[in-house]
Amino acid sequence: MKDYHINIFYSEADEGYIADIPDLKYCSAFGETPEAALQEVQIAKESWLEAAKAAGKVIPEPKYRPVIYQI
Repeated sequence: MKDYHINIFYSEADEGYIADIPDLKYCSAFGETPEAALQEVQIAKESWLEAAKAAGKVIPEPKYRPVIYQI
């Protein structure tokens, strides 16, 4: 099953972690730990998808973004 890519990063300005889903415009969440941010963005994702469906919006397909390391 494909799912949406999630970025999690520390924000000094917010003094916590931000999780965002690039494929879902403006879908992001805050947490004091990376795990908390991930839990919150999962809730935000479900709300985003429900709202988009209710409004008849096109829901983007998840995109796989592999990480490539070069040595």
